[in-house]
Amino acid sequence: MKRVLKIFLLVLFIVGLVFTLFYLFNKSKTKPVVYGTEKAFYTTIIQKTVATGSVVPRNEIEIKPQLSGIIDELYVEPGQLVKKGDLIARIKVIPNMGALQSAESRVQRAEIALNNAKQDYDRNVPLANDGVISAQEFQQFRFAKETAQEELNSAKENLRIVRDGVSSQKSGSNTLVRSTISGMVLDVPVEEGFSVIEANTFNAGTTIAFVADMNEMVFEGNVDESEVGKLKIGMELILTLGAVDNKSITAKLEHIAPKGKEDQGAIQFEIRAAIENPDNIFIRAGYSANADIVLERRDSVLSVPESLVSYDQGKAYVEVEKSPQVFEKQFVELGLSDGINVEILKGVDTTLALKGKELRDEAPKAKQGGRWAS
Repeated sequence: MKRVLKIFLLVLFIVGLVFTLFYLFNKSKTKPVVYGTEKAFYTTIIQKTVATGSVVPRNEIEIKPQLSGIIDELYVEPGQLVKKGDLIARIKVIPNMGALQSAESRVQRAEIALNNAKQDYDRNVPLANDGVISAQEFQQFRFAKETAQEELNSAKENLRIVRDGVSSQKSGSNTLVRSTISGMVLDVPVEEGFSVIEANTFNAGTTIAFVADMNEMVFEGNVDESEVGKLKIGMELILTLGAVDNKSITAKLEHIAPKGKEDQGAIQFEIRAAIENPDNIFIRAGYSANADIVLERRDSVLSVPESLVSYDQGKAYVEVEKSPQVFEKQFVELGLSDGINVEILKGVDTTLALKGKELRDEAPKAKQGGRWAS
């Protein structure tokens, strides 16, 4: 019995050893490398660069007051449409006490001077009528009276301007702030009760409202110095707005900055493009946008995936299948590339099968004519 058990274990060991060696031998054998094939095809190749920026109105105006004071009343709010001359706000003037005192004092002095001139004039009227004084002497008293009257009128007008900010000689009032253009109110950074300062030589003044024409929008962005040399005025831009889904808007390049600015170690050049909006999409000021700038375009040209192209001493070539899984070099002349496909000017046509990617499936398939075939 022991002898039978030993023979059985020995046979089992020999069978296991043979199976292991057979398994390792089969696994050590190198599988033949099988490549898929592809063919050249016709497509449109667009070479482009990307510029980042935002969409802003072409004309955005800051409405500022013509005098200093306090906002007494606001008549507009953001998003409201206004026309040129429409009322934006009313300013309540807070007069300077020193200037007010000086203006009142001037009025009083002018009244005194006028009363004195009138007394001299009235006293000399009978003398002039009786011929006691000459007409030339009487003319001086009349002149002094008229001059004093004009000085009083001027003093009163000055007092009114200092106290109320309004001149009786003008049809309009400086206390009323009006829009200088037609458009939409983008922002009102002040509220009723805010103190505002007029624009002058030493101060830009307080902005009461931003008004812009939203029917004429432009894209403003930046392009790297490596790409700016390829741009030309009139080029087409395709804008993708972050806030507008599934919509692309075209624009025409109209300005390239002659001087670049350094941004995080790179030189950037500012560009501006006029937006064409045939679908009348409402675009809000400040939308972020990416602009694809079409540098060059080829329509319906013979192309192959750029991954199929290799280089030998600077010359481009593809591998053409002469027989099943047997490939030969075929030098080609390349044209425009978009980074995915490249234009073929000379060397291959749509009838040739080109060496593609290596197939790693257990049951290899060949890709011919753009489809995987078993």
